[in-house]
Amino acid sequence: MTAPVQPFAPVEPAPEVLIEVRGLLSQFGERVIHDNLDLDVVKGEVLGIVGGSGSGKTVLLNSIIGLKEPDGGTIRIFGHDISEMTKGQAADIEQRTGTLFQQGALFSSLTVLENVASPLVEHTRLPKEMIRELAEMKIAMAGLGPEAHHLKPAELSGGMRKRVGLARALALDPEVLFLDEPTAGLDPIGAAAFDSLIRNLSDDLGLTVFMITHDLDSLYAICDKVAVLADKRVIEKATVAELERSDHPWIKEYFLGPRGRAATKAA
Repeated sequence: MTAPVQPFAPVEPAPEVLIEVRGLLSQFGERVIHDNLDLDVVKGEVLGIVGGSGSGKTVLLNSIIGLKEPDGGTIRIFGHDISEMTKGQAADIEQRTGTLFQQGALFSSLTVLENVASPLVEHTRLPKEMIRELAEMKIAMAGLGPEAHHLKPAELSGGMRKRVGLARALALDPEVLFLDEPTAGLDPIGAAAFDSLIRNLSDDLGLTVFMITHDLDSLYAICDKVAVLADKRVIEKATVAELERSDHPWIKEYFLGPRGRAATKAA
């Protein structure tokens, strides 16, 4: 008797790794920040980066985007080793990524519209009218109305400055969005609205998001995975639910302490 044919089980394709960090060493003089740090950032995920003060979250971000040269190890983004890129490759990566810095880093002398248009002016040869229309569209995507177009950064609230910074980060339709403490300084309602905006943009545009945050509500609300920096490296990368079961002392204190329990109830 012929054995029954087993149904074919489709093989899930391996996730595409857009950013690969291997053996990263970061130091300032004798002070070592990262030692043999490894991290993969997978296409389409919203990845939260957490760690204690001095764990090197922003140093890691700056190393990936080229603001700090690694002292050892390798960083590859879109398949390119950042230490070996040509000027053309570096320019291509700059256009495929967008960054929202913690304080917005807006040009104080430019209007909102001019700030958001600046990457398009620098990296494209589009007609001025098209640049203006694209900038207006990105401002709208970030949740601001036309009344903000001609304001200067000094005339904006903290939440508005973050939205302008986000609109500028989105100007070139990036594949990867880097966010450094995007909800820092916002009230709970404003922070929740910003979280929803990031999640919706990620889903609608297929963005990969690398987000440094200390906001537990953000981790529970929008992150697919969380990478934890401690002991000079990434000690775990997992879902929040998985991290809640971790035995590592810092992770237990962070996710199962009073604030962590409050965020769990709110999720």
